[in-house]
Amino acid sequence: MASQFDSWESYFYPDTIDPLTGIGTLRNLYDERDARVLSRMEYTDTTVRAVQLGNGEVDVPRTFDGEHLRAIHRHLFQDVYEWAGEYRTVEMSKGPGRGFGEVKTGEVDRYLSDARQLVTSTDWAKISRNDFVATASTVFAYVNQAHPFREGNGRTSKVFMAHVAEQSPYRFDFARVSPEQWNAGSAMSRPDMFAYAPEPASLVPVFAAVTVERTAPPAAPDRAAQARSALSASYPRPASEATKQTPQQGTQARPPSAGYRGPQMPGHGSNVGRD
Repeated sequence: MASQFDSWESYFYPDTIDPLTGIGTLRNLYDERDARVLSRMEYTDTTVRAVQLGNGEVDVPRTFDGEHLRAIHRHLFQDVYEWAGEYRTVEMSKGPGRGFGEVKTGEVDRYLSDARQLVTSTDWAKISRNDFVATASTVFAYVNQAHPFREGNGRTSKVFMAHVAEQSPYRFDFARVSPEQWNAGSAMSRPDMFAYAPEPASLVPVFAAVTVERTAPPAAPDRAAQARSALSASYPRPASEATKQTPQQGTQARPPSAGYRGPQMPGHGSNVGRD
């Protein structure tokens, strides 16, 4: 990644930064300064790329680790951002509570390692529907808390979860929940201020709603429907509204390893409830 993306401000065009919020229009390959126009352009191109991934037109190795997520992000956003497929270099938060995985302490990789451990240790082929929902909720909670990219985490993680579900008798139809339901469940799953482990209980009803039995694909897939399903919780909006910089004081009181517990399998002390 180009070395110029090494600070919060460096991701934005300087002339678009609001001095009160520190937010502006993200630098992009269109060289578009209007954040709302950028959102529409981004949505159009990432929708096309998501359909390509959904149709298997692009080979993405199912390694279920950080490189897997990076490959998805790189394909989705290759038309939009120079840093497509690269981890963010800045700390971020969204709403009250602790921020997302910390870059400087290696938390991003720890969360993704925990997610991979759970994916690779689960017998997806024989899993019951209830355990599938619970385990998928936990996997997503860890990936969401990692939040490895400066923008596009939601879209990337949905493709990743679809790849997880390929191993099971189920698939996801993300259009079965509203963006508000998806975002609320994701927000509530984040760890308490001084905790490490996410709390996936809020995601269980969301994943229960989007989980459907896997059936034979139709003879002529509806590409528009595929795109809506893959991106249903990522409707066009200024990319700058997605996240805020984590305040410096937000990480002072907790050592990086405090309260750490990795993911656990349903039926073996599952942390789907409160940790």
